[in-house]
Amino acid sequence: MFTLIKTNDVKTVRDFFKKFNLPKENSHKGQNGKVLIIGGSSLFHAASLWAAEVSSHFVDIVHYCSTKENQKIFLNLKTKFRNGIIVSKKDLIDYVEEDDAILVGPGMIRKNKLNIKNQVSKIHLKHQKDLIDIKDEALYTYFLPKFLIENFSQKKFVFDAGALQMMEKEWLLKLKTPAILTPHQKEFERLFGEKIFDLDFEKKVEIVKKYAKKYKIIILLKAIKDIVSDGEKTYVVEGGNQGLTKGGSGDVLAGLVVSFYAKNKALESAIFASILLKRTADVLFLEKGYWYNINNLIEAVPLVLKKIII
Repeated sequence: MFTLIKTNDVKTVRDFFKKFNLPKENSHKGQNGKVLIIGGSSLFHAASLWAAEVSSHFVDIVHYCSTKENQKIFLNLKTKFRNGIIVSKKDLIDYVEEDDAILVGPGMIRKNKLNIKNQVSKIHLKHQKDLIDIKDEALYTYFLPKFLIENFSQKKFVFDAGALQMMEKEWLLKLKTPAILTPHQKEFERLFGEKIFDLDFEKKVEIVKKYAKKYKIIILLKAIKDIVSDGEKTYVVEGGNQGLTKGGSGDVLAGLVVSFYAKNKALESAIFASILLKRTADVLFLEKGYWYNINNLIEAVPLVLKKIII
């Protein structure tokens, strides 16, 4: 069983967003959310930057850390992302400790884990320096979630994209605070080792619920109809359109999830993000048809949320 939320059902959407934590009156800088986004690589910078840009609309402070410590790229990022703070990898742990929620994975390099198995067995992380010293970007993608989970199990994590494709599902059992995972169907299969792509919808719902319960996490399975579950409660979010098939929409979703998780409950944060992204796609369709881009989404999202809440 699941609860269906249709994004064109304005009353239902507004009723659900009554749970949304708005910025507090008389609050000060930082009290309405601080997030850390860890992503990007020598090949993919846009993905994590999109997540960071959309996050900057909803929290007080966005810290952004790329996986590539290349001075030229690092300086280039500072010119592209002005709505947050670029931090270096050597200072990463300070911001993990400081921030309310952490997104790991968008734009990070991944490889077939079988191809790096021998390399993985030779690396033992005892200190932050051991993590920083990893030069192979795919290995860094593998070991970063492991290091963070083992050393900061109480933190609010969102795992997306590259992190989901490289991490081991058993690590999730070490978390003391539920993580939110935002896989598409192939990433789900890769992480949990169970085929779901060709199953009927009701069976997909059952499997998402099963793994959310087993690993004590929240899963937001991205699809035409998103499935969101904490293992006890399950929601299906229906809406959006083909414009969301463009690369980058998942990165925007991950940015929304981590922003909302900074000051909201885990399950509700995932549902808020799913509804808002699909509802924004509905609104953009009226103006642009299917031919909106990721920047259109990022700019429209806060306006759509305003109409829902205010």
